[in-house]
Amino acid sequence: MSVIGWLQISLLFLAVLVVVKPLGLYMAAVLSGERNVLSPILGPVERGLYGAAGIDPAREQGWLAYTLSMLAFSIAGFALLYAILRFQSWMPLNPQGFGNVPPDLAFNTAVSFVTNTNWQNYGGETTLSHFSQMMGLTVQNFVSAATGISIALAVTRSFARSAVPTIGNFWVDLTRSTLYVLLPLAVLVAVAFVAMGLPQTFRASVEATTLEGVKQTIALGPVASQEAIKQLGTNGGGFFNVNAAHPFENPTALSNYLNIFAMLSVSAALLYTFGQLVGNRRQGWAFIAVTYAFLIIGVGVVYWAEAQGNPILSQLGLDPALGNMEGKEVRFGQAMTALYATVTTGLSDGGVNGMHGSFTGLGGLVPMFLMQLGEVLPGGVGSGLYGMIVFAILAVFVAGLMVGRTPELLGKKIEAREMKYAMLAVLILPLSILGFTAISAVMPSAVASIGTAGPHGLSEILYAYTSAGGNNGSAFGGLSGNTFWYNTTLGFAMLLGRFAYAVPVLAIAGSIAAKTRASASKGTFPTDTPLFAGLLIGIILILGGLQFLPALALGPIVEHFAMLSGQTF
Repeated sequence: MSVIGWLQISLLFLAVLVVVKPLGLYMAAVLSGERNVLSPILGPVERGLYGAAGIDPAREQGWLAYTLSMLAFSIAGFALLYAILRFQSWMPLNPQGFGNVPPDLAFNTAVSFVTNTNWQNYGGETTLSHFSQMMGLTVQNFVSAATGISIALAVTRSFARSAVPTIGNFWVDLTRSTLYVLLPLAVLVAVAFVAMGLPQTFRASVEATTLEGVKQTIALGPVASQEAIKQLGTNGGGFFNVNAAHPFENPTALSNYLNIFAMLSVSAALLYTFGQLVGNRRQGWAFIAVTYAFLIIGVGVVYWAEAQGNPILSQLGLDPALGNMEGKEVRFGQAMTALYATVTTGLSDGGVNGMHGSFTGLGGLVPMFLMQLGEVLPGGVGSGLYGMIVFAILAVFVAGLMVGRTPELLGKKIEAREMKYAMLAVLILPLSILGFTAISAVMPSAVASIGTAGPHGLSEILYAYTSAGGNNGSAFGGLSGNTFWYNTTLGFAMLLGRFAYAVPVLAIAGSIAAKTRASASKGTFPTDTPLFAGLLIGIILILGGLQFLPALALGPIVEHFAMLSGQTF
């Protein structure tokens, strides 16, 4: 650990805090339909889209109609992406001549990008054409992120309104999220990436000769445009197999900084947007404080664990002061790899600039545990916000039990119906993650895919389903996931993590919107104070610990103590 490393980390977090308020205010305005600086340009496009689709932007939907619209759009997106992948060889912009993607891998990939997971059981530069990357994956990077923002906006409206039967119009929310938020930001970031050296071309590859005289084929493609929305939309799916460790995805220290900044900025700003729209900015800051507490502690533990290194390697005569450099991108070092790993798993981004499976036991534990906490730290674009609200509902319920009052959040009473939906949502992750992990850990064909014996092998399986169920998409490494079993079950885990969570959340929104919003009284438990933030942190930790600590104890925790004792497998 070094002062320079901590300075780099601190400056990144400060940079995100600087943009949280202006970006949050901008999103609050445009998502509410207010006229903005882009209205003269994008307003006619927005109205044209409504006209072409037959959408009346003034007509709102109840929670059930909103949910069905969201599901129908996602199903259509899956079908289109699956078709593109299955018929890739007959599509244009395929200079490499790649063949069609096999059915199970096409299913896994289509589900992955539609659910904003972007788990990749393939090498992008060796499997997918430019057409598949752009018209298939990049399009879903936009609309899956916009779907998450739309759901979060519907939940936000339910707390901002009083005694209404509607929560908005999904098609309007989807359109505005894409046109006014994601698209302009993606253009700006893509141009910056091109200036930093990321390729943006339709060429397939170039031939190069190494210093040894060996011919090498270097893949190219429309990288910058996909990289921009990959991070802004917390998608994480890289153009290249090694993701942001590839010099064409992440060529400089500045591009590495922009990668992390981009993936954090929109999700964090949406928490402020929530506070703005419900008329309580302090509530937004309270949520931001919770996420920052987890991220700072998480990056601190990972950085410390990797800087301490592996004592087994020290016994072999290696300098312990170097720490654990295995799996690190040497251009960026331990600090930036620790920050990237923590942020990408605190979010549901999944982009990586190092190999998480090469971290120490504790270093690998933190990214896994952050995903298991529900990825609300600050979580995916939109999905992190509505996930945080679910935990806030649980927290006020616990607070109500402690003080003997009816639980209340932002003037809306939390009753049995909301609690049932909230518990249904939070039980989806352990059901999906632990269920599929348990089956895979005893199936000989599934066990054959792990790359390491002992507790690290279990961590590979547990991490895979954690990443899929949490719609993260990062991989631990070592697991050969491109098999029929893993392609299929990881796909179902992604579907459960996205839609089996979103449906009860929208049901909560419908129930909350129908309630009368009451004014705060002396008996109201305030939810915008440090006390509530601490309670919320406790609820998140307790739920995560109770659900996943036994499994973690058999994986990364055992691995840590085995490393200290010098035991290998």
